[in-house]
Amino acid sequence: MFWERPQARRVPASRRSLLLLQCLLLLRAPAGLLGDQTRRVSLEVIPWRTALPQNLLHIRAVGANSTIHYLWSSLGPPAVLFVATDTPHSVLSVNWSCLAVLPAESVRFSSALIFPRLFEFDSTNSSEVKDGSPGKPYPPYLLANFSWDDINSTLDPTKLSATLQGCPSKDPSGAFSNGSLAFKVQAFSSSGRPDHLPRLLHTADTSQLEVVLSGVVPQGNHSLFGLEVATPALDSECPQLKKLDSIDDEYCPSVFQLDQLLWRSPPEGFLQWRPIAFSQKQPAWKTALPCRVSPPAPTLSTLLPQLPIVRAFFGPSVNFCTFNLTFGDSTGPAYEDQRYLSWSAVLGIGIPTMDSFSPLVLGIMAVVMGLPALLLVGGGLSLLLIRHRRYSEYEPIN
Repeated sequence: MFWERPQARRVPASRRSLLLLQCLLLLRAPAGLLGDQTRRVSLEVIPWRTALPQNLLHIRAVGANSTIHYLWSSLGPPAVLFVATDTPHSVLSVNWSCLAVLPAESVRFSSALIFPRLFEFDSTNSSEVKDGSPGKPYPPYLLANFSWDDINSTLDPTKLSATLQGCPSKDPSGAFSNGSLAFKVQAFSSSGRPDHLPRLLHTADTSQLEVVLSGVVPQGNHSLFGLEVATPALDSECPQLKKLDSIDDEYCPSVFQLDQLLWRSPPEGFLQWRPIAFSQKQPAWKTALPCRVSPPAPTLSTLLPQLPIVRAFFGPSVNFCTFNLTFGDSTGPAYEDQRYLSWSAVLGIGIPTMDSFSPLVLGIMAVVMGLPALLLVGGGLSLLLIRHRRYSEYEPIN
């Protein structure tokens, strides 16, 4: 007895294109890095010392099986402590001498970023610029000596955002008389992209930082600014700096690279940014400045200012690594054109977010891949119609 092989069911070309598009969209959809695509996010300003502005901001992002804590502070230099736990019930305990996330055994990963100094360089000396240096350095601004506005004035629980904004406590040159340095913090309850450039991809496991220098009088005719960043050396190792080529896409049509700072391997935490900054309040590619980064390297703790929240969590004997970000070059757009500079990065837990094809590109791909099948079907129908018409022109003899 013979069995006939069942005939494969043909799927129309238009249906195949739709299925292909749906599959590609599913592949590109970013999932939560800890398994949660959405989180319940809350912002709380924690009282620290009544004599100082209340600038200890706790962001708590709760998922089904985990919690991420971000603690932003301007006590000393601006800093953020971030901790991931494997329970939705973990809490942050704060007092003047100790910070802890409880229960302690639930902590999966923890680290911090500190911003000790703002640099300024004179880039008009061509010999120094050719040697790879951004230029002759002016005395840096120590951010631990800044006076910061009360964060309650910028706290927006609806948008999940807040801003640390300040200027030097003593400013004899008057450079900051009409200017400020701001750290704009944004948390997210789900995945997406902001409306403004550079449109970095975020998930519920990340938060975004935008550093803005505005209205500050530069000390030279073509000053370049830079930012020092420090982080605890986990297991006596500095985080890795990696450069990743990104996809040519509508979200970032002019910059095809992502810079990433990765804690541990496989990564348990990351800082991710495009190697650009912007010199206007309305970001545009024509006003983009290159952003250069130095490799993280160990540094002496004595070279860093007091770090209250970091040492309160990791202890007094913690070691640090530092790296520098420099914005602009000696030939392109300059800070003094608009006296404005902004740089954005995404801070997160787990595997870094990955750029993928946008819906526009996916739609084009689906149409292009389905077009040959549509042409084949259309050609076959045309041949049948032509043959039918050719034979129908003859009249029967009888």
